[in-house]
Amino acid sequence: MSSKVALYSAVGSALTHFEVDVQRATLTQRATIQTPANVQYAWPHPSRRYLYVATSNRGPGLKSDYNHLSAFKIDPHTGALSPHGESQTHYARAVHICVEPQGQYVLSGHNLPRPGLTINPIAADGRLAPAVAQRHADLDFGIYPHQVMSTPSGRAAIIIDRGNDAAKGKPEDPGALRFYHLDRGQLSPFCAVAPNWGYGFGPRHLDFHPTQPWLYVSLERQNQLYMYHMVGDVCATDASFVRSTLANPHQVMPRQLAGTIHAHPNGRFVYVMNRADSSVDFHGQHVFNGGENSIAVFALDPHTGEPTLIQHAQIQNIHVRTFSIDPSGQLLITGSIEPHKMRNPDGGSTAIIDMPAALSLMRIGADGRLTFLSRVDIPTGDQQQYWTGMVGLPQTA
Repeated sequence: MSSKVALYSAVGSALTHFEVDVQRATLTQRATIQTPANVQYAWPHPSRRYLYVATSNRGPGLKSDYNHLSAFKIDPHTGALSPHGESQTHYARAVHICVEPQGQYVLSGHNLPRPGLTINPIAADGRLAPAVAQRHADLDFGIYPHQVMSTPSGRAAIIIDRGNDAAKGKPEDPGALRFYHLDRGQLSPFCAVAPNWGYGFGPRHLDFHPTQPWLYVSLERQNQLYMYHMVGDVCATDASFVRSTLANPHQVMPRQLAGTIHAHPNGRFVYVMNRADSSVDFHGQHVFNGGENSIAVFALDPHTGEPTLIQHAQIQNIHVRTFSIDPSGQLLITGSIEPHKMRNPDGGSTAIIDMPAALSLMRIGADGRLTFLSRVDIPTGDQQQYWTGMVGLPQTA
């Protein structure tokens, strides 16, 4: 028996398959397929035989009036993708999607033009069905959802409501973790967790510990990691532990943001992305301002879940939006969204260099620390590498 891993990289509407050699830490590019519009996010079925992809024509200055959720079949031998059934239309762009643990529904979170949550049933053959008509039409989905997740039991859905900083005379929009009962695709009111009524609380992404009732949340606007204990299908009101994700938390540059978070499959570590992309004028060009682009690595206490920072791993790229860990926990691959100009760190004759969008490969050590291995540059043109992710294929003989 052998275990294979596929990586998928989305640039605009193009979704490219790479074959991953985990031991050698190499990527081999395979086929590229076209999706209905720009890929926003994707999530594999628990069987790892289907990939669900949210697409939208939304972009800078563009309306969100062409939005879909599509199913693709994953070839279990090669990882190649092929369309699977009819795409389902959504009322707005889905900024994030997930499949609940039983593999019966796709949950899609929307933030603009109005917050919401769409639930599409998955048929036994992996095809998508039209969205479930919700009985409760007055649910509060917050100000600016940025992720939707199911609890491990599948009995509750969570909207991670980032909120917004105060800006241009507009007061802060508070954030929250919003929980909803989930029963056969129907949502009903549950509760919200919002410290200080959500002010100064800007969650972006969360992940669950693989075996313990522990929830880890990255706070985008505060550059922090919160750890909560779960009680059934909801987390405690107060965080058990709060940690900064930054190496220099007292010298924060503009647009310094915490991002994607993933727990290691063995439950001993948590990884949080630090990302920055603000620019300054340098020799008449806009160049990167030098904020932190790194992965904060936290070791977890096996008894309490307390996170202890053990490393800031440099990714040698700018503004990573997504990263993933292979199922064996040996390889971590990041995806930066677009090219940037930056000052030459070597101080050579060229004062400004171009940093392309890329996939960065990093080895995960037994102690959880990361070692940078290589970078695969990704041509993006006028598009963005908006989503990347690894999927372990079903074992084949």
